[in-house]
Amino acid sequence: MHLKPIGIGASTIDVWQWSLDVPLDALPQLVSALDEAEFARAGRFVHERHRLRFIAGRGRLRAILGAYLGVPARRLSFSYNAFGKPRLAGRGEPPLHFNLSHSGGMAVLAVSDRYRLGIDIERVLPFRENLAAHFFSPAENEALASVTSQDYLGAFFRCWTRKEAFVKAHGAGLSLPLESFDVTIDPEGQPRLLRLDGVADAPAQWRLANLALPRGYIGAVAAMTAGNAVALNYR
Repeated sequence: MHLKPIGIGASTIDVWQWSLDVPLDALPQLVSALDEAEFARAGRFVHERHRLRFIAGRGRLRAILGAYLGVPARRLSFSYNAFGKPRLAGRGEPPLHFNLSHSGGMAVLAVSDRYRLGIDIERVLPFRENLAAHFFSPAENEALASVTSQDYLGAFFRCWTRKEAFVKAHGAGLSLPLESFDVTIDPEGQPRLLRLDGVADAPAQWRLANLALPRGYIGAVAAMTAGNAVALNYR
């Protein structure tokens, strides 16, 4: 059966969301989508819950990307840049950009046929360490200092997921210092990249967007759109 490729376009980023806790009768189809290396990796998880969630995440990722490209999920192959960011290998042009994130029992996937992108979600859970002092820029820490204690947790995770999405989209991994760029932390309005060291026009080149997620989760998407406005299309 011939599968027809799916196009997205310049004004849209597709966002997929699914549960990693799947019924047992759904597992055979997900397992059949994995390649040998992924199947072996699944077998190395000590806890069954983690193993099943890996299968649900990777199998669904392959099924979705295969539908865009019009090829069976198991035939996809991936390569990785020097910093570990995955990309589809050997699929020709135009490329299909994607990025996956998961937290707790939820996975989200961003897909674009135009722009390199990153996505991140986190469960909003309390913590005791002063993580912001270690991972945020001086400007971001100053902005957080003005937030009330009641609103602090949400502001922290907005900043965290926007920064993580940008790092993943940028593609340089941990070699990009987290203090080298600033993002907004406000709950209202369009999130923005405010500064990137050495790239004066970066705020105009990048777009950030909040994710619409179930209560208890916060997430963001970042994309290098060269100034083009984009909307999220939830699939």
